[in-house]
Amino acid sequence: MKKQHRVIMVSLCTALVLMLGGCAPKAPMIGTVPSADQVAIQYETVGRGDTALVFVHCWTCNRSEWDKQAEYFSGKYQVVRLDLAGHGGSGRERKDYTIEAFAADVTTVVDQLGLKRAVLIGSSMGGPVAVEAAGRLGNRAIGVVGVDSFYTGFEVPKDPKKFEAMKRGFLKPFEENYPVAAANFIRGFFAPGAEPKLVERIASGTAATDKTMALSAMRNIFAWHHRNTPATLDALGPRLRNINANPKSDRQPLHASVVLVAGAGHFIPEEKPAEFNRALETMVAEFTTAAAKK
Repeated sequence: MKKQHRVIMVSLCTALVLMLGGCAPKAPMIGTVPSADQVAIQYETVGRGDTALVFVHCWTCNRSEWDKQAEYFSGKYQVVRLDLAGHGGSGRERKDYTIEAFAADVTTVVDQLGLKRAVLIGSSMGGPVAVEAAGRLGNRAIGVVGVDSFYTGFEVPKDPKKFEAMKRGFLKPFEENYPVAAANFIRGFFAPGAEPKLVERIASGTAATDKTMALSAMRNIFAWHHRNTPATLDALGPRLRNINANPKSDRQPLHASVVLVAGAGHFIPEEKPAEFNRALETMVAEFTTAAAKK
């Protein structure tokens, strides 16, 4: 390229940066907003587009769970991530960490940013949170993607006595020695051959999480599934899609809405980011196409 042409291109790029913030990815904007119960919720947004992708992390994680997705999708969409109350950079004053209260955290951020059209992506616990938030957002939520949240084979007994017995038995080791039980619990979710540093980073993060918050949230995850599944999922119809783990590549989808990621354990966005991003990209395109027809 001739020197004169290079000068022209640099000038054009500079003009775009000034007018649009273009030519280079815009830096993330980090903000804080009070949730419905006045607990401060920290969020991060990057990119632009008519459709926003709102990512909701799993139990005891934080918005860094979605680092690879923010990098991948922010060139085409507005990417929004938040730390639910009790997690990451958000406040910890909440007394009861219910799925409904977490959903209020999500809708508060959506309202704060003035999002008109959003796809909610929830990992594990974030799946029920995204479903509840979608109900509050109405037509602004054009789709929900559960990430190893639904149709995984995990079932909560519907009989009240069996449910209470299951819950007590499951929670007992966490109540007795939370750091050890939590770390071992998380390690068991990874696929064979998962990157050891990734496994230990997530396991140690969970072990270091506040026990009171973690147990409250876990009890409420069980309670939500006991009350809602599968009727709540059926009500969403084509607005719900799922990306689920297939650690040993030997599973079959348990529902037509499920895409399995071979070789991925529970933490699919971090274990298999390329495969996860491709699956999510297809789902988002389907949601936006359907929304445009309405």
